[in-house]
Amino acid sequence: MIAGLDEPVIAALIGLAGGIVLGLAARLGRFCSLGAIEDWLYGGDDRRLRGWGVAIGSAVLATQAAIAAGLIVPLETLHLGHAWSPWASVAGGLVFGYGMALAGNCGYGALARAGGGDLRALVVILVMGVAAYAVLSGPFAQMRISVFPLQPAAAPQGLPWLSASPGVAGLLIGAGILAAAAASPRLWARPALPLWSVAVGLAVASGWIGTAWVAREGFAALPVLGHSFASPVGESVLYLMTASGNRVSFGVGSVTGILVGAFLASWSRRSFRWEACEDPRELRRQIAGAVLMGAGAVVAGGCTVGQGLSAFALLSYSAPVTIAAIAVGAALGLRQLIVGFALPR
Repeated sequence: MIAGLDEPVIAALIGLAGGIVLGLAARLGRFCSLGAIEDWLYGGDDRRLRGWGVAIGSAVLATQAAIAAGLIVPLETLHLGHAWSPWASVAGGLVFGYGMALAGNCGYGALARAGGGDLRALVVILVMGVAAYAVLSGPFAQMRISVFPLQPAAAPQGLPWLSASPGVAGLLIGAGILAAAAASPRLWARPALPLWSVAVGLAVASGWIGTAWVAREGFAALPVLGHSFASPVGESVLYLMTASGNRVSFGVGSVTGILVGAFLASWSRRSFRWEACEDPRELRRQIAGAVLMGAGAVVAGGCTVGQGLSAFALLSYSAPVTIAAIAVGAALGLRQLIVGFALPR
């Protein structure tokens, strides 16, 4: 127990705080992974893509500084503490990205939309969470483990540890990503995006730093976690149904924070409104996309936020490969929706 609170409650509050920032960024800064890919591919606009780069650079700098200061032990994190499977990153990323295009949002974006009153996004969230748990610990778990076994790693599975000075290397990589992404006058024509992108990066780093502190100072054996929005959505649904016999967690707090932050942002702009799906074909497509996202995220070890930001903050081997696979899958899915077929004929 820390400061009179149980460790799971403190971890949930840390997740809640970071989630609120992420929810505000999605609504006020238009921070969205699928939107960034679509803008770039079909509008020739790279500003939101650069916003993701700013968020990644900020998250890497803050997280690597914490690792260098001894606040985070790399091998205690899932992404650095388990052996990386390139095939899991590629397969899971492609499936997730394609599903993201079909659903019209990733898990993070769907939560932000649901916080603004979009009931279609609520359906996507629920289906994705159940699908993720079906692959994580449900009837398809054994199949996943057989194809993509998860083994402990003898050394951290991340880029800085290729160097003799991992702390310095990590900071240099983060600074380079941030400088490259921010070096565009067009990006700063709308300052809300880069500023909220920095906030997103710091919120992601706060997850790693906060849960590492709880694990280090508390007596309960809690994992060191980062923000991710696939299996934690299923975990939140499970907690909602079994709270009297279950513990709150960082993931539950993070998911709740997104909803709260998105609601506050939409309420402040008077943009909150209830929306529903009027086309059964659209709903069927979104449900199929949600199933693919849930399954793909579990195989890949994270979603656009879990791998694209949280794992990237650790400079995990899996992060750039997974996010590239997600982008390719999303591009194929968008082509399927816009042109009528995913692959060139």
